Amino acid sequence: MSDGGCPYSGQGPSDGKPNVYGKSDLTYNTYLKVSELTGLQFPVSDPAHHDEMLFIIIHQAYELWFKLIKHELATAMDHMREREVLRAQHFVKRTVEIMKVLDQQIHILETMNPVEFLEFRSGLNPASGFQSLQFREIEFMAGLKDESYLKHFEKRPEMLRELRAALAAPDLNARYLEMVNALGYTLPTRDAPETRPAILAALKPIYQDPGKDLPLYLLSESLVDLDQHLSLWREHHVRVVERVIGFKQGTGGSSGVEYLRTTTAKKAFPYLWEVRTLLEVRK
Repeated sequence: MSDGGCPYSGQGPSDGKPNVYGKSDLTYNTYLKVSELTGLQFPVSDPAHHDEMLFIIIHQAYELWFKLIKHELATAMDHMREREVLRAQHFVKRTVEIMKVLDQQIHILETMNPVEFLEFRSGLNPASGFQSLQFREIEFMAGLKDESYLKHFEKRPEMLRELRAALAAPDLNARYLEMVNALGYTLPTRDAPETRPAILAALKPIYQDPGKDLPLYLLSESLVDLDQHLSLWREHHVRVVERVIGFKQGTGGSSGVEYLRTTTAKKAFPYLWEVRTLLEVRK
C-alpha cells in the first residue's frame, strides 16, 4: 500500500484525521480479518509436516475463490433474468478471469516432494475434494447437476440441505436458455437430447452473423470460456494429482486419477459447442 491514504486505514494521507468514511478504528487488518484468516491453519500431522501448511492454504484459498465465483454467477443469473445481456456477460467474464487464477494456482502443489507428501497424506483420510460443498454448488449453478454427489454429504445434514437447495434452484444453463427465448429466439428452455436440435437451430443465427446481436454473442462466448476453464481446472487437477501421488486411490475412496479423468469431458453448455458444427461459410 502507498502512503497516500488507504480506504481501510481510517487515516488521511498525513494529517492523522479520520478519512472520508469517518471510521478512525478501521484498519487494513480489522477490515480483512487478517488475524482470523491466518489463524485457521491447523495441520493434523504430529509433528506438523512442513508441506502441510502449503496444502492447507492452497485449498483454503480455493474455497475463498469458490465463494467469489458463486457470488458472481448468482449476479450474472440475476441480470439474465432481467435480460441485461452485457451486464450478465460482465460477471461471467469476471468469473472466467478467476478461473484462470485457479488453473495456475493448483500447480504450486507440484512443488511438494511426492515422498514427503505421503508422510502426512494418510492423516487426511477420509477427507476428500468430493466434500467441497462450494465446488459442487458451482457445478450445480452452472447446470452440471448430479444427485450422486449428495451421498458425500450424508454425515453433514446442514451441508446436504444447502446442496439439495442448489440442485433444485435455477441454474446458469436454464437462465441462459430462458433469456434467449425471451429475446425472440424461439427455443426450448430445457436442454435435453430431444430438445437439442431445436436449441441449435435457434442459436445458429447468433453465431452465423455475430454482428447482428453482438451482446448476446459475447455472452454466449463468455459461457463457453467458463465451460472451458472449468474443464481446464479439472485437467490441471488431474495432472497435478498424477504427478504427486501417481495412481494411488483417492483419500475419499475414489480411484484417484482414473476417476478425475472421467470428469474432464463435462460441459455445462454443450449446445454452445455443438452449434459450431452447423455454421457455414458466409457468402
